[in-house]
Amino acid sequence: MVHVVAAGLHREAGGLLVHLPGVVHEVALSAVEPLLPNGLRLLHVEGYRPPNLQRRYFEEYADELRAANPAWSDDQVHEAASRYVSPPEIAPHSAGAAVDLTLVDADGTELDMGTRVNASREESDGPCYTDADSISHQARTNRSLLASTLSTAGLINYRTEWWLWSYGDRYWALMTNQPAALYGPRSLR
Repeated sequence: MVHVVAAGLHREAGGLLVHLPGVVHEVALSAVEPLLPNGLRLLHVEGYRPPNLQRRYFEEYADELRAANPAWSDDQVHEAASRYVSPPEIAPHSAGAAVDLTLVDADGTELDMGTRVNASREESDGPCYTDADSISHQARTNRSLLASTLSTAGLINYRTEWWLWSYGDRYWALMTNQPAALYGPRSLR
């Protein structure tokens, strides 16, 4: 179900509304949406994720990988799981600094981006990566539009997930040569 709110579009996932911190919300909506071509909007799939939920997502994915690869060591499972779900101690969603975004048209229909949001590496066989070669020309064009628009506003993309953008987390600090992150993991009460 998609909810239209004054500042943009938000999708409900499992009954939870998207929560975005003030800075990411302001950057993602106020600065970015006017840069999109007429009729296109951002769809916010997920923003803030509580640390306990992040831990659950990470552990569930690690369990899937462990079952599919029983010969892997714990370190191999952790490394592979970290490519798709951030470890809870460094997760940008738990810092409130990350947002999963895609593009929709004026009717709220998601544009072709090559994969669904949250497609794992195993599920997509690679096209979840931002620069994947194995996506259609239209999906490449749509990803380029999303990337150029969000980058202009100062957001940084996690290259393993075309939909994951952040501002103020540890990865953002690294990629923008900042001395430290602006946000770290936190629980909302």
